[in-house]
Amino acid sequence: MGSLTWLDDATPFPHPDQALPEGLLAAGADLSLARLEQAYRHGIFPWFNEGDPILWWSPDPRMVLPCADLRISHSLNKLLHRVAREERRADARVRITTDLATAEVLDACAAPRRTQHATWISPLIKQAYMAWHRAGAVHSVETWLDGDLAGGLYGVCLGRFFFGESMFSRASDTSKIALAYLVRFLESRGVRHIDCQQQTDHLASLGARPMPRDAFLSLLRPAVAQTAPVWQPGQLLHTGQCLPLPAPCP
Repeated sequence: MGSLTWLDDATPFPHPDQALPEGLLAAGADLSLARLEQAYRHGIFPWFNEGDPILWWSPDPRMVLPCADLRISHSLNKLLHRVAREERRADARVRITTDLATAEVLDACAAPRRTQHATWISPLIKQAYMAWHRAGAVHSVETWLDGDLAGGLYGVCLGRFFFGESMFSRASDTSKIALAYLVRFLESRGVRHIDCQQQTDHLASLGARPMPRDAFLSLLRPAVAQTAPVWQPGQLLHTGQCLPLPAPCP
């Protein structure tokens, strides 16, 4: 049986196997970049409501999406083929990019939804993850429809492992398009798994599956020890390529 550890700014995290049955491991400390990186490298993430202490989690089992197992429906596959055919055209209706609108993606993920009354993506979380974005670890993928941001996702990349945080859609399948392009981008750079944190039917429908915590940590340790892939703003292609943005006109 685990126990809850209260942290001050200098207290290290306990081992994840000390978590309570529901996955809660520790409370307190801060959301500094050093603390966040320490947490993620050990399979721990923050999740708490605004106004509450910072809560740190390491659930068992852990929901993980192997990139090779992404499940794409027949209708989505047809849509992806159409998007791919047009992606290099200047007049393409759908375009997928990375790191062009990270703040807007976080805001959209934090917006109220019909299925929930509150969001865990508080102003404190947004501030911390935008700072981590500027430091080079947090990345977004955006789906644009007729020039408007229509869907996307964001997450953390450490070494050769991606930690998915949240996704949103303002039009049908736009977050799934972003996920499909992210997976191809990651696979082309040797990233084989996406941490999905919590179990949901939606994630399961996309190919994610629960994994025992020990197995997850065994997968995580060697992956985060590797050098992270180069990640720069640009347009994502269905091949996994990222086209850099053209230089602005003088």
